[in-house]
Amino acid sequence: NTSALLYDSLRTESVPFEGLLSEGSSIRIEFTSDQGQAASAFNIRFEAFEKGHCYEPYIQNGNFTTSDPTYNIGTIVEFTCDPGHSLEQGPAVIECVNVRDPYWNDTEPLCRAMCGGELSAVAGVVLSPNWPEPYAEGEDCVWKIHVGEEKRIFLDIQFLNLSNSDILTIYDGDEVVPHVLGQYFGHSSPQKLYSSTPDLTIQFHSDPAGLIFGKGQGFIMNYIEVSRNDSCSDLPEIQNGWKTTSHTELVRGARITYQCDPGYDIVGSDTLTCQWDLSWSSDPPFCEKIMYCTDPGEVEHSTRLISDPVLLVGTTIQYTCSPGFVLEGSSLLTCYSRETGTPIWTSRLPHCVSEESLACDNPGLPENGYQILYKRLYLPGESLTFMCYEGFELMGEVTIRCILGQPSHWSGPLPICKVNQDSFEHASSRSGSRVLTGRWEHGAGHLHSGPSHLLATGRSLHLRHEVPTILQPPPTPHVLPPLQSDHRGD
Repeated sequence: NTSALLYDSLRTESVPFEGLLSEGSSIRIEFTSDQGQAASAFNIRFEAFEKGHCYEPYIQNGNFTTSDPTYNIGTIVEFTCDPGHSLEQGPAVIECVNVRDPYWNDTEPLCRAMCGGELSAVAGVVLSPNWPEPYAEGEDCVWKIHVGEEKRIFLDIQFLNLSNSDILTIYDGDEVVPHVLGQYFGHSSPQKLYSSTPDLTIQFHSDPAGLIFGKGQGFIMNYIEVSRNDSCSDLPEIQNGWKTTSHTELVRGARITYQCDPGYDIVGSDTLTCQWDLSWSSDPPFCEKIMYCTDPGEVEHSTRLISDPVLLVGTTIQYTCSPGFVLEGSSLLTCYSRETGTPIWTSRLPHCVSEESLACDNPGLPENGYQILYKRLYLPGESLTFMCYEGFELMGEVTIRCILGQPSHWSGPLPICKVNQDSFEHASSRSGSRVLTGRWEHGAGHLHSGPSHLLATGRSLHLRHEVPTILQPPPTPHVLPPLQSDHRGD
């Protein structure tokens, strides 16, 4: 292999702090391990960049701003560290120089969580040494926090995981004095402390023989200055909600109640109380958008099938009525989201009502007519068809439909079967029957006057009057002339 050797761990104890730069567009990394004692590990960060430019800088636990995102000659880069970390082993500003072979005029700095220090900002972060990596053995660190006069310090210990032989002590004041606010070792749940003065001292000691008890992960603490009085600090408003207070001044015992806008659920305690040590009973809650519907309920005389028991947006519920019952309303409900307000169902809860309570009664037969598929009751949506006997013409709707309502009703009236004159005369000529016009005896000595039709077909005889008029009883009865052929009267 004729490639130029950039680094060999057998020849050099550590990689150069500024890193390694290849001469071309490729680089080869070779790793060989023997069967000896296991070592820790390694990680390698690489980056490709254009010729004639500087490479993009990198800083762990920090950030940077640049005057030119292409990192051309003359580019200025300024580094900053994340809260709780400090710049070391390098400048805060570097520049891309050398037109022929561009490079940075200095190496990127490091951002490290320091062992101790003095903090005077209104708010800040205190991290265990070397965070997020484990702290070393034999550390002795002291942090001194000082805020504005007439103020005090609120310390929020968010994470704490130490070895059982390591100790973290919080003192109220600027010296290591007997007034201890808290002392911790091992693993502890989050803690909230208040100083009585503008000063707070934090002391951390790790055991030089830490391997006996193992190593801890470290700690994270946030601090902020608060008013030095006999009231709790005010709590923030919450997004998509509001707060109300029980007292004008947030004295001991005062309560702040949070509520959410429609369409949001509160997460956390909705009521916080100012305690005797002037701390709040819990952290402020927050409002989370509701993404589920409330259960619409069961429907009597039915079963339902739910696609998602949590009733999230998109859930469907299918209702099916028991035998003998009919569904009123939509059988399928879907949970959908709205821009404002809580999710709702696409329709109201349906009802299952008995078939008989919704059915239409059979309207009866038209005179000289009949029904197709006769039934006593017809459900909404079902239809009924009428026909007339031969020689009669149907006047009205041939088919009527049962319309759902309270009560249900037919879509139209009962049709009428009226004599068809043309059909009747034709049938008469074929069957040998006679069509007669005159005055006919009716009832107890009364007469009909006007055109009448006498139809004899088969073994039956039908007599119909078109425009009957009731006359006075005649002095002498009128008798029908006898029929010819074999036809008989009814």
